Amino acid sequence: MKQPVLVLSRPLPGAMVETILNQVTVRTYDQGEDLSVFDGAAVYATTSLDRVDAGLIEQLPDSVKLIANAGVGVDGIDLQAAYARDIAVSNTPVVAEDTADLTWALILAASRRLYRTERLLRSGDWNGFVSPDYFGQRVHGKNLGIVGLGAIGEAVARRAVGFNMSVCYHGPRRKPEVEAAYNLVFCKSLKDLLMTADVISLHCPLLPATRHLINGETLSWVKPGAVMVNAGRGALIEEEALVSALQGGGLGAAGLDVFEFEPRVNEILRNLDNVTLLPHIGSATGECRQDMVLRLLQNVTHFFQYGVPCDVA
Repeated sequence: MKQPVLVLSRPLPGAMVETILNQVTVRTYDQGEDLSVFDGAAVYATTSLDRVDAGLIEQLPDSVKLIANAGVGVDGIDLQAAYARDIAVSNTPVVAEDTADLTWALILAASRRLYRTERLLRSGDWNGFVSPDYFGQRVHGKNLGIVGLGAIGEAVARRAVGFNMSVCYHGPRRKPEVEAAYNLVFCKSLKDLLMTADVISLHCPLLPATRHLINGETLSWVKPGAVMVNAGRGALIEEEALVSALQGGGLGAAGLDVFEFEPRVNEILRNLDNVTLLPHIGSATGECRQDMVLRLLQNVTHFFQYGVPCDVA
């Protein structure tokens, strides 16, 4: 019996994938190369780092019926173009806890200005005393505002309980069970949340309606000195407006794991003392990446067996 064909956007790691790779024919597609690698393929397995735009989707052969993404976000895939070709799209929703951990690392680092104080220590200029201009701000007991209460946002809220924070959230719909579990307050408007929160954490998906959700106007609603953290998608924030808010003192600090034009990072952001920057490592633990690969393979094997993936995006 002829083996099904799986095309990868990049090689999968380790012995964990040997079982499935022995059951299918595996090819790897390098962006921009000859599309003949997709001839006879049923599945294209990609990652959040790879763009799967309408131009590529329109050129895929009719045999491709699943785009399996290793990552929870599918904003890099043109869903409309995929569905127009009757191609299913799956993701790997197993990153919530690790991304929530990283979010809290950013909240603490940005609030306590760890980047600036660590740089003082490493420079050899620390004389045993830290002047008030190096002081950060308290986290415990403050108000945390979560924009987007999906699995990651909920995991962030759960961790806030240990910091004795009051937590409000904004999203397209209320979640009464989660509100009751963690004593959350729903904000009907983004403006209400931004005017209330001392710490703002972004966890909504990147959609046309949420692109540049944080911009010059919405940043003008933020409490003076507030901290903003983004471990979601870079384009949720208009970076030029963010830089202005950080330089002008309207925003106290920011912690960013994602960027509007990544991998390029705004040069001014890279040089500001009140910004903590990380290179998109929200899910970058060995355990989480293994979980993602295994979930990807579950989607692929389920598709080969039943014609649909486990996790439909």
